[in-house]
Amino acid sequence: MPRKYVSTERFSKPDPRYNSRLVAKFINTVMYQGKKSVAMSMVYETIEQLKKRVPEEDPVNVFQTAINNVKPQLEVKSKRVGGANYQVPVEVRPKRAQYLAFKWIIEAARGRKGRAFSDCLTDELVEAFKKEGSAVKKREETHRMADANRAFAHFAW
Repeated sequence: MPRKYVSTERFSKPDPRYNSRLVAKFINTVMYQGKKSVAMSMVYETIEQLKKRVPEEDPVNVFQTAINNVKPQLEVKSKRVGGANYQVPVEVRPKRAQYLAFKWIIEAARGRKGRAFSDCLTDELVEAFKKEGSAVKKREETHRMADANRAFAHFAW
């Protein structure tokens, strides 16, 4: 085990079809039980559907904008001070913000039942692109929690 954490970011390769590292990371996040080819086909089908749903925009740009619209800037962390737990608002690091955006979009898509996952994912990405949908609502809820606990911000040291 190395003594110091070394990021594997420089080893990650962009996906073969769109040459985007963001899409490659999203595919890895969608992947379930090591079935990468299944995850790739679902994400690529989703991006093809984005072409049809938002024809005036590049589908990869729609995808990136949707992810950026879901990324949170603030979140609350629990901090114990003098026997009491406080919800302390803290800024979210860029990698964690990206991870949370991926997670919330995938959870929202998996929560929609009755249709194929790629269809649900397309719907969620289009709604996130328009700043609507349950993933964006989750982001707003997180920001509201951080804003409500702004009084405890001085505990973040």
